[in-house]
Amino acid sequence: MRGRQVLLETLINHGVDRIFGNPGTTESPLLDSLPDYPQLDYIVHLHEGVATGAANFYAQASGKTAFVNLHVAPGLGNAIGAIYSALKNNSPMVVTAGQQDTRMRLRDPILGHDLASIAAPVTKWSVQVERADELGPILQRAFKIANEAPAGPVFVALPIDVMEQETSIPAGKPGHSYSATRPDPAGIAAMAKLLAAARNPAIVAGDDVARAGADKALVKLVDKLGAAVWFEGLRGQNSFPTDHPAYCGTLAFDATGIAKQLAGNDLVLMVGGPFFEEVWYAAGSPFAPGTKVLQIEGGASRLAHNFSLDAGVVADAGAALEALDAALTGGDAAAAAKRNSAMKARKDADDAAQKARVEKAWSRTPTSMARAMAEIRAGSPGDVVVVDETITANLDLFKTFTFNGPGDYYSGRGGGIGQGLAGAIGVAVAQTKRPILCVSGDGSSMYSIQALWTAAHHDLPIVFVILANREYRVLKHNIDAYRQRFDVKSNKPYMHMDLTGPTMGFVDLARGMGVAGTYVAKADDIKAAVEAAFKSGKPHLVEIEIEGKR
Repeated sequence: MRGRQVLLETLINHGVDRIFGNPGTTESPLLDSLPDYPQLDYIVHLHEGVATGAANFYAQASGKTAFVNLHVAPGLGNAIGAIYSALKNNSPMVVTAGQQDTRMRLRDPILGHDLASIAAPVTKWSVQVERADELGPILQRAFKIANEAPAGPVFVALPIDVMEQETSIPAGKPGHSYSATRPDPAGIAAMAKLLAAARNPAIVAGDDVARAGADKALVKLVDKLGAAVWFEGLRGQNSFPTDHPAYCGTLAFDATGIAKQLAGNDLVLMVGGPFFEEVWYAAGSPFAPGTKVLQIEGGASRLAHNFSLDAGVVADAGAALEALDAALTGGDAAAAAKRNSAMKARKDADDAAQKARVEKAWSRTPTSMARAMAEIRAGSPGDVVVVDETITANLDLFKTFTFNGPGDYYSGRGGGIGQGLAGAIGVAVAQTKRPILCVSGDGSSMYSIQALWTAAHHDLPIVFVILANREYRVLKHNIDAYRQRFDVKSNKPYMHMDLTGPTMGFVDLARGMGVAGTYVAKADDIKAAVEAAFKSGKPHLVEIEIEGKR
């Protein structure tokens, strides 16, 4: 068979049924072969970064390995930021790009470059196939590496002549590997002993808890321990019910801030994450002196990577949490119940404070973020899936929406913006039975606005809500933080952080890409606009005018 046949049959053998791509000339062998493989659905995008961003979130929402096909050096360059985000999200992805004919390598052809070197810094493995005989083995290895913990993207360059070469080496098939590791009993015993002795334990729940479907095991352990639960500042999924009394919110983006939040805890258990993604340097540890630090990870590379541990275990998150629960037989049940009661009182007070905050901001013009989020929630179906890139409105989103567990919420990691609109495409392709709400800031949305065309082209009924404050609000907050941290005395304006002159019209942008839109200037109209968008059964954009930085 020819190399292109090996590629497509490898995808089918590995359970791939969708290709996320932006077509180009060197991808002609793949594109021209698609009619022979009707079981492969090609999701077409207008920009490589959007295709890769959609694949990233598809991998998160489907639990499958995403496959991406890009176009030569500039196309791969366009996608590098999105591949970086997939690496931070630990999304299993095989990213490919068509490469120029290898016989032209010494001629410096148009669009040619060393693709494997371009992709190497943001992937787990990066390679170019040099002959058709390598294609099957390389692709099989690529799928394996992409899924090894911690999962992430790999890159394979596919020269056009190699795709047309003949080979007798067939497409590879996935091995039946059972990689959900059981925890070392000695490690579990050590953790259980420390947890039983803790006066006030806390747990930081990473994305791997959601990926493992271990949220219920975590809830059971939390209730038994009376432990507080935190998320990282950036998280890709929802690993713990946000209406649970133990849920405390998200951790800060610097060691000092985290240390302040965890100051009252004498033990911290971190489960399934990089721990921690920080924005600002701060001296010292995020843990108070004497705090016992425990960690559970699916791969050894993350264990004790940043912090010395009192106990660490390499294991599937669900298996480890269940083993811990079974091993915790000697704890102080009365003390745990007292902690649970205190956390419920705190949660009730937080909910009341948010209600008062919304009421106080209810009549502000333009609409406050708190009011806008309350109205968006009121207009959304109860089983809505939220794709989030709200950034500075994230606090209000999490205090307004309830996310019960995995599958309710998706967001990007790594800090790169533009992930929301692109990611909503991937989630909608993966979760076809639930309504999808994508909430994004106006600045972020412009990095992947082409996603609207893909939503229209593939008739994906996503409701895109753009919170338009006409500024890069997060940058204004961050320049304030910079001035404070580096003792910069300044009353200068926020340079180049306003999105005016001209003001962008998102309804017009959407209409130009085949998506209907609604502009909302008054808070009283938000709920009805969102309701109507969902009822349309089509992709729809709602632009909401909200207040800027106060």
